[in-house]
Amino acid sequence: MKSLRVLVIEDDALIAMLLSELLAGMGHDVCATAASEAEAVSAAVCHRPDLMIVDAGLGRGSGVSAVEEILRAGPLAHVFISGDAGRVRSRKPDAVVIHKPFREAELARAIDMALAAAPPSVEIKRFAGR
Repeated sequence: MKSLRVLVIEDDALIAMLLSELLAGMGHDVCATAASEAEAVSAAVCHRPDLMIVDAGLGRGSGVSAVEEILRAGPLAHVFISGDAGRVRSRKPDAVVIHKPFREAELARAIDMALAAAPPSVEIKRFAGR
């Protein structure tokens, strides 16, 4: 797998740090982390990642809503992580979702699936009003 620029969207600082370390150990570059829906949208515009790893339930906003807004600018591979994967799938049936807690191998498979499902990347445009 080639090295990817990854945006981590996770509201628990410890989990975000551990996930960032795990991704770095897999050979990826974590270009930014975001803890809220608004920060996620802003970080996607600013850093133009190749992939997003998204906690579906954020304390301030929704990871699912953040991804929906980010994808309005064009396709971008993403993986949801959640303690309630069924809830994510009820809203986004085709989503790549892994259940917390997960192992590195599960994350690697999910990343491969997300990359295979995503159309070729396009540059993320500035969002109106942001």
